[in-house]
Amino acid sequence: MSNKSDLNTKMNELYKSMSKGQKLLTNYITDNYDKAAFLTAAKLGETVGVSESTVVRFAMFLGYKGYPEFQKALEETVRNKLNSVQRMEVTYGRIEKNAVLSSVLSSDADKIRETMESMDEDVFEQAVDTILNARKIYVIGIRSCAPLASFLAFYLNLMFDNVILLQTNNSSEIFEQMIHMNESDVIIGISFPRYSMRTLKAMEFANNRSAKVITLTDSVHSPMNLYSSCNLIASSDMASIVDSLVAPLSVINALIVALCMKKQDSVAETLEALEDIWDEYQVYENDEIDQVDDSLKMRYAKIGDGDE
Repeated sequence: MSNKSDLNTKMNELYKSMSKGQKLLTNYITDNYDKAAFLTAAKLGETVGVSESTVVRFAMFLGYKGYPEFQKALEETVRNKLNSVQRMEVTYGRIEKNAVLSSVLSSDADKIRETMESMDEDVFEQAVDTILNARKIYVIGIRSCAPLASFLAFYLNLMFDNVILLQTNNSSEIFEQMIHMNESDVIIGISFPRYSMRTLKAMEFANNRSAKVITLTDSVHSPMNLYSSCNLIASSDMASIVDSLVAPLSVINALIVALCMKKQDSVAETLEALEDIWDEYQVYENDEIDQVDDSLKMRYAKIGDGDE
């Protein structure tokens, strides 16, 4: 029962032997799977008009160990299909309006914890080594993932002189930037629901050119894994129309730190050179706000009082 069609088949097969409450749940889930996937057992029971225990027994009746396993199976299937309006409806069913801050922060913390517990460290090290040994490093992320791609490329540029952040206004433009890609290169594709077809096509192109493909996505079932030999899985979630990408950002931070540790000497030289350049060209002096000494503030205050 790894997808919605399997779940529907199971519910249809067992429908005649279900209790009245289980039939109500089946009918609601069939018609509103996009909302049901993100409701707690208590909330689903309240919505349908049955008890929470009935919901839990229903999940076990269908062959799941408990409600969380049932919910996760349904959620993974539908979440990439939700449009913006459906996302908002889902959120309103999950978060109390007077507890938005704590609910969102707690959810983000849970996603980081889940990612930490499930991350395959061997795969992570494989990604680090692949990047280190690449002739060129391509990075791509579309829409809400674009800031993640930009963030990663910014720091990779401090360590390598062969980083290309793919500009993604249209598909043809992406392929034009990848025209010289070969088996010595690597592409890092970042995509979370709703998945980007342009990102997937870029990874397909890289795979056809025999380049190494690293993906950062949310699930082993993600279509982004089709062309990837190195899959970094980070939990993500939806908060209204906002994609919660805190855990993916943490994985990117870990990648950057791991690469820095492998290239300590060259990174230190680069940073020293940059500090000299920043000083010479006064990059930061006009942008930074310096704290004014308290004694100076008092003196200026007295001068101002005397002028009145």
